[in-house]
Amino acid sequence: MAADKAKPKLVTKSEFLKSISETTGVAKKDVSAVLDAVSELVSKNIGKKGPGVIAIPGLVKIMVRVKPAQPAKKGVINPFTKELQDRPAKPATKKVRVVPLKALKDMVK
Repeated sequence: MAADKAKPKLVTKSEFLKSISETTGVAKKDVSAVLDAVSELVSKNIGKKGPGVIAIPGLVKIMVRVKPAQPAKKGVINPFTKELQDRPAKPATKKVRVVPLKALKDMVK
């Protein structure tokens, strides 16, 4: 059996806060408050009353995409069994889409 590679550990919230605190010289409590404020800002912008899009500079663009309702369809051919089938209607849905910005893509290279 091939040697198993150890997967890198995910960064926990406390490790994340500690790292940012040490890098910036800001208290851990203040870093936590800033992250809470960012979370609140994202929530307001992608919520019902917001514009549905927000960009976190240099990292990601978060947007809400509305998928329209699909009507019911009768007599659709199943591509696997070649039999006719009925498909139920689907209501409209909202999906959150996160798109990486160029700076984040360049970090991965």
